[in-house]
Amino acid sequence: MESQANRSGCDVFSEVQLLLAEKRTSLSTLRTGIAVFALPLSVLGLLVATSRYYDPMQAMEFLLPLLGLCALLALLGAYLITHALRHIRHQNGVIRRIKQEYSAVAEFMD
Repeated sequence: MESQANRSGCDVFSEVQLLLAEKRTSLSTLRTGIAVFALPLSVLGLLVATSRYYDPMQAMEFLLPLLGLCALLALLGAYLITHALRHIRHQNGVIRRIKQEYSAVAEFMD
């Protein structure tokens, strides 16, 4: 019986370690999403800052594809951010549930 309880505790710790590894991956995805989302904003800021040096109507053939690419990057960044936040919230909920079920583990996790 005692070895079964210890094995169960080890399994719980292993599960929590796996969840924390997944959470680190989600945080990395969040960081990537923020960087991808910030890139189009930087490009648009540069375009606005230099707008007096070019005529937007004459440069429309370059501006439209650039603005389309910026919109796609902003959408991709927003998707990565929301996807990562959903996963982080789910992982936090599972960890919270494990802490409630196994009080012996909870003292090591705070």
